[in-house]
Amino acid sequence: MDSARAHQRIIIILGFLARFAQVKHDLWKGGLEAFPRRIFELPTSFPLNFSLSFPKCYVEWEVKWEGSEHSMDTERLESIVHTLRLVGTDNQPTEVKSNVGKSIRETLSAFANANGGLIILGLDESNGFLPVEGFDSAKAQDALETRCTQTTPPVRPLIDTVPFEDSLVVVAEVNEMTSEDKPCYVTDQGKYGGSYIRVGDGDIRLTQYEVDRLIEERVQPKWDEQPVPEAQLEDLHSDTVNAYMAVQRERRPKTFNGGTETAMKRLRILKDGHPTLASLLVMGEYPQEFYPRLTVTFASFPGTTKGSVTEGIRLLDSRTLTGTIPELVDEGIEVVKNNMRTAALIGEKYRSDLPDYPPIAVREALVNALMHRDYSPYAQGSQVQINMFVDRLEITSPGGLYGGVTVRNLGEPGVSSTRNQRLSSFLEDVKFHTEGGGAGVVAENRGTGIAVIQRSLADARMPPPEYINRLDSFTIVFHRRRVAEKERYASAFDQVLTALKGQASASTSELVKSTKLSRTAVQKAVNELIAEDVVERTEPLRSPRQRYRIKT
Repeated sequence: MDSARAHQRIIIILGFLARFAQVKHDLWKGGLEAFPRRIFELPTSFPLNFSLSFPKCYVEWEVKWEGSEHSMDTERLESIVHTLRLVGTDNQPTEVKSNVGKSIRETLSAFANANGGLIILGLDESNGFLPVEGFDSAKAQDALETRCTQTTPPVRPLIDTVPFEDSLVVVAEVNEMTSEDKPCYVTDQGKYGGSYIRVGDGDIRLTQYEVDRLIEERVQPKWDEQPVPEAQLEDLHSDTVNAYMAVQRERRPKTFNGGTETAMKRLRILKDGHPTLASLLVMGEYPQEFYPRLTVTFASFPGTTKGSVTEGIRLLDSRTLTGTIPELVDEGIEVVKNNMRTAALIGEKYRSDLPDYPPIAVREALVNALMHRDYSPYAQGSQVQINMFVDRLEITSPGGLYGGVTVRNLGEPGVSSTRNQRLSSFLEDVKFHTEGGGAGVVAENRGTGIAVIQRSLADARMPPPEYINRLDSFTIVFHRRRVAEKERYASAFDQVLTALKGQASASTSELVKSTKLSRTAVQKAVNELIAEDVVERTEPLRSPRQRYRIKT
């Protein structure tokens, strides 16, 4: 394919011998837009415009292949191959093959299901990505086009034949399919056995859970509206329910035509006489009686990985939080506050406390995790996780991003998609009822949580969050704010630092004795000071004679 044809257009004009109304119904079955899709086997992800011109009695379609902004040329290919040669292997967005084999179907499926990718045919990875001797580019392109028809929906890549190092190679650019077309699977392997995703430089078969989540993207999930058969109305917190009903009576009076019981059904507080999953999670007395794993777990690690061990300590703190979503949010914020340090910035007149992580950012991230997580039966055994390391805080929820939301457009104005609509509506109106809990509703600004997070981090002069999106989970990562020269540690950090300044070195036991802090608090403070390059060890990492001193 000529590189100048990155955007191909086919104009299809059908002249009518008769008036439009007399055209046979079977020809136009499915509508005007469906006709060329059926004829040319175009997936719904293909942009397709059509126009009618009745005076001229013809119908015109414009079918446009949306490839990359620039088709592949030698210069761009040379840059890609140069990188591959430096690394020594192909990578997640690039697959290199010496020729077209049956396994290329898995790669087509993997690229189409997430992020797209580039397939290069005619180079030998085992021989330093040199051109394959005797490679027939025309034959390879024909074979590739055939393989593209062996997936459902068929993959329609932009294919180029590119001159490269005195040879011709075939390059296919595969675009990610829309959610309506996923999963793309190898037809003869079936949907649950032939759907793939790209991980590293390999094509990994999706699990049944992951395939179901892709299918779920096509319609609005209703798991949050399902009744909980074992639960009764008495398992809901009566004050919370009454307060919510009062708000709805004022806002939606027609909902109450037919009485309170009818209104509770219409609002999906009850379904089939039982509380729904959403009402139980937001208004329940104790949701974990019925769903013991729908919790929030917190763990604080002494290093930068879960496997880090410092002086025999694997976890500095570990909690399992239970209760309703409002309670989980309230308690989650508190446990994070209790485990992070707060620096003090001394200005000309005032002292400003600067925590490692802005509480408002933590709150919004936790609300998002609980509100937008996957509540399907396969995910009801998984909890939201808060993991604190010496250099970052991670909040992970089951289920990836939903609908039209992607990592690229996350937080942009107007970009919002709600997996759990009923749950979200409850959280917008239900007040906190925990003793000493926060004021107001849980989710005051639906669709703006990420923007609030980004703004609060910017205000604290911290880097923006990092997002890790997978089919089975979503993680937001806050990188800990580094302490500037004008800031000083507060609380345990001040005490440990002061104790070390008064002597050449000290052991953990000596610091515990001099500061009157717990051993865990001392070790956590020491680890933080080491991470900030303020304190250093005098012995190898696991030495029983370990001591610490101020770094000079």
